[in-house]
Amino acid sequence: MSKSQTRTAIVVGAGIVGLAMARALAEAGYKVTVFDRHERAVGASVRNFGTIWPIGVPNGPLYARALRSREVWREFCDATGTWSAPSGSLIAAYHDDEWAVMNEYAAMNEGIRPCRTLDPAQVRQHAPGVVSNGLRGALLSTDELVVDPREAIRNLPAWLTERYGVEFHWRQAVTRIEHPWVWSGRRRYGADLIYVASGTDFETLYPELFERLAITKCKLQMLRLEAQPTPFQLGPVVCGGLTMAHYSGFHATPSIGRLRERLSEQYADLIALGIHVMAAQNGLGEITIGDSHEYGHTHEPFNESSINRKIVDYLRSVLDLPSWNVKQSWHGIYAKLTDGQRSELVIEAEPGVTIVNGIGGGGLGMTLSFGLAEEVVSGQLQAETVEPVVARAH
Repeated sequence: MSKSQTRTAIVVGAGIVGLAMARALAEAGYKVTVFDRHERAVGASVRNFGTIWPIGVPNGPLYARALRSREVWREFCDATGTWSAPSGSLIAAYHDDEWAVMNEYAAMNEGIRPCRTLDPAQVRQHAPGVVSNGLRGALLSTDELVVDPREAIRNLPAWLTERYGVEFHWRQAVTRIEHPWVWSGRRRYGADLIYVASGTDFETLYPELFERLAITKCKLQMLRLEAQPTPFQLGPVVCGGLTMAHYSGFHATPSIGRLRERLSEQYADLIALGIHVMAAQNGLGEITIGDSHEYGHTHEPFNESSINRKIVDYLRSVLDLPSWNVKQSWHGIYAKLTDGQRSELVIEAEPGVTIVNGIGGGGLGMTLSFGLAEEVVSGQLQAETVEPVVARAH
């Protein structure tokens, strides 16, 4: 195809979903332009653990998508020198029901996933910070990869520009879309294809569509601890039993019901706040911990210190860290699908305009976006067609 015949695409949003779409489109030969209303990504894509988290999804297409995304993350990190660690994950068991779920999960995934159970002595070899008192064992998976989302999302646009020629328009809010045109105020840009990957911000472009979709918003609270003193290393991403109740990858185990029943009684306050607890260490030695999950269309802008205390208190039952000094706390908001039927929202808002959102049902953007974007662009995943939207943002 000659330069004059090169097809063009516009992506709205420079978070991980938008960046993944830009890469996949460029790989397919499109000339890609990305618009973002900020000077850099500051939303949910930089407000997370930085975990590429295959263990959080069930076997099948989502697991394959997670592994493909991990390949792209490794390619990017190797090419740019961006820090990453193939740390894997470790879920510690202190109760019989937790240990039962782990053993069932490992047995069900033999030959499918690189995971196995560890006895207490083996746990200490892999993760010396795990609390030994009452430890039954742990589930170790070697699938998981950790990046620092702040560094990674900051470096991705430059890589996309250098490798693929992707053009970025920062501080240009898209205020109207009517294919083949995108407006930013009075400025107009055209493209053959338009993808909206701006998280819940697509509500401002297609409000009627947003209202009728099975989608809400999730507010999460997280903290980052100061760098741990040398030579302490966390090792794998460390989790407790609440994590198995949270992620769908564990929901096929026979004992998950008993585990959830006990957790709902013992940790009713945490369950009510959607708290499950993880800890991931970055290249600077800092440990990100969290998180809570609150669902609704409108959230208070204030963080609750009581939620942070509950997160820390639960994590102290799993980890014995040299330092618990908190460096930062924050909250993030992402789109969450509510119908339980979709693993992502890929819909045609109008001919030529596709919305990509709610990855993994919500909250798995770092884990699934690169793989999902390739499927969307290649046509493996067809966009759902919806009734035409009459009114648009102007």
